[in-house]
Amino acid sequence: MCLTCGCGQPDHGHDHPHPHDHEHSHEHDHGHSHGHEHSHDHGPAMGVVHDPSLSEARIVQIEQDILSINNRYAEANRRFLAERGIFAVNLVSSPGSGKTSLLVRTIADLKNRFPMSVIEGDQQTAFDAERIRATGAEATQVNTGKGCHLDAHMVGHALADLKLAEGAVLFVENVGNLICPSAFDLGEAHKIVVLSVTEGEDKPLKYPDMFFEADLMIVNKIDLLPYLTFDVDRCVEFAKQVNPDIAVLKVSATTGEGMDEWYDWISRRREATVSAWKRARPSHA
Repeated sequence: MCLTCGCGQPDHGHDHPHPHDHEHSHEHDHGHSHGHEHSHDHGPAMGVVHDPSLSEARIVQIEQDILSINNRYAEANRRFLAERGIFAVNLVSSPGSGKTSLLVRTIADLKNRFPMSVIEGDQQTAFDAERIRATGAEATQVNTGKGCHLDAHMVGHALADLKLAEGAVLFVENVGNLICPSAFDLGEAHKIVVLSVTEGEDKPLKYPDMFFEADLMIVNKIDLLPYLTFDVDRCVEFAKQVNPDIAVLKVSATTGEGMDEWYDWISRRREATVSAWKRARPSHA
């Protein structure tokens, strides 16, 4: 949890503490039109500034309260997505793992197969959202200020700004951080952790919570393996120690190696989501 990372208090400047249903009007002013050329700045993410005067019991209670509020928002997001047959994934990693490059290549290769949208999370700037929009896909930027992760409340407001097509794939690119995002459900179907071969293969053991929560690990930049000492098998072994059920894909977003397996992973789960959505709709729909 965000007890020492400076995420700030659990307050976004919004007065409504309930999970929103994405149909309400926003009482606050984003200061922009809805042309999706904007950046949200929600300020601090849900968390608490470290206070040495807090007892351990009080810290645990604050953590539970924060996660309880976040989980209510996450369930609202999940309902919103399920009602539209949208398959959503939450991409997490260290900074520089190649998440955005992975998304750019993915969208370019799959854009004729089904609609895709992206929620981009960064502390500052809209550079990554601009890279996504250059592919022709819709993207909205969420800037967290000092916050080190997205939370479900932020994502809920971003969902309201996107013109999501029914049956779409939604990629949420989280802030580069392998610690705090592990604790925050955004309403996604899967957490996907992206690990670059330019990092240490022991990352799964150093940051076990993230790899435990993830359903899929993408080992990216494998085109660089001839120039590095990164041991892929050892990395996978460590990830399996933390999470025996984690699936693993090895890809290069630069050369395209392994990307077909990634596309198949997305397509099969998106098809299952759409099929379930169609079955759940009234017969006259």
